[in-house]
Amino acid sequence: MYVTDINVRSAAGASGARLSAQVIGPLVVRRGSRTLTSKELGGPRQRQILEVLLLHLGTPVSKSRLVDLIWGAHAPAAALANLESYVSVLRRHLQPGEGRSGPLKTTNGGYVMDDSMVDLDLSGFDRLLDAARHSSAQEAYPMLRRALEVASAPLLENELGCEWIESQRNAYAARVVEARVLVAEAGLELGRCQDSVVQARNVLTDDPLNERAWTVLVLGLEQSGRHVEGLQEYDRCRRTLGEELGCAPAPAVQAAYERLLRATAGSETELGQVLSALLLLHGHAGASAGRLDARVLQSQHRAAAVIQQFVERIMEPAVLVPMAS
Repeated sequence: MYVTDINVRSAAGASGARLSAQVIGPLVVRRGSRTLTSKELGGPRQRQILEVLLLHLGTPVSKSRLVDLIWGAHAPAAALANLESYVSVLRRHLQPGEGRSGPLKTTNGGYVMDDSMVDLDLSGFDRLLDAARHSSAQEAYPMLRRALEVASAPLLENELGCEWIESQRNAYAARVVEARVLVAEAGLELGRCQDSVVQARNVLTDDPLNERAWTVLVLGLEQSGRHVEGLQEYDRCRRTLGEELGCAPAPAVQAAYERLLRATAGSETELGQVLSALLLLHGHAGASAGRLDARVLQSQHRAAAVIQQFVERIMEPAVLVPMAS
């Protein structure tokens, strides 16, 4: 929280207990140190009115818009009167003794939750994410870690089947993905390769077409010295993007792939020997036999033999061991 926020909010809350609201996960509202009970928050529609106002914290929402969101096409004739009644009950529990001077205020034709009098977890997440977007990797990394600790659950996860929340949930989920990608990129820049690889894989589990996450994953594996894994993930990236989007991996990923190939080919492992042989043959592909000297031809034959032996070995039928009777 910024210093300016603290000063403004302290002044605003001087006349009564501040509200603290949690909309990431289940709805939780606290007045001072006391958590309001489900009975005080009211039934489904009364609670949803509060949720809509919290998700639009600081922005007035008209009564007609609230009726549309809460009742939809099935709004009864008394919907407006019911709305005003629900808001009146909410006020009594959210700001007892404060009337209309508390956080839940009446505006011209609607209502608003005063953002200077309410601490909302979603707003805290958004402030951290926005600050990280404009900061160096060194500064952004701890901000993004804190933001992801806050964003540890779905938005209003107990509100099932509510059409009005879906667009809000999708927008929130997109911001969480962005935070994960940003922390992975910052971690990579700071040399935290293992953490970046984990974050990139988390993103790709939910969003397999996220090219920035693929870039972090392949580069993170390369920088960690996990060359074979890097080659495997590059192949998965190439196939996924090719099948779904009809495009090749980003230039940075392709460059990493070439480095991974050469690094693996330079190793003493069996895979390294096979890759080295393939690279040698590929380097002379297209040249006529008459233009190759004896040493090159001999190298080609040795490379072909390495590849042939490898293929024959992996293609050998498995030896079946009879089971004991």
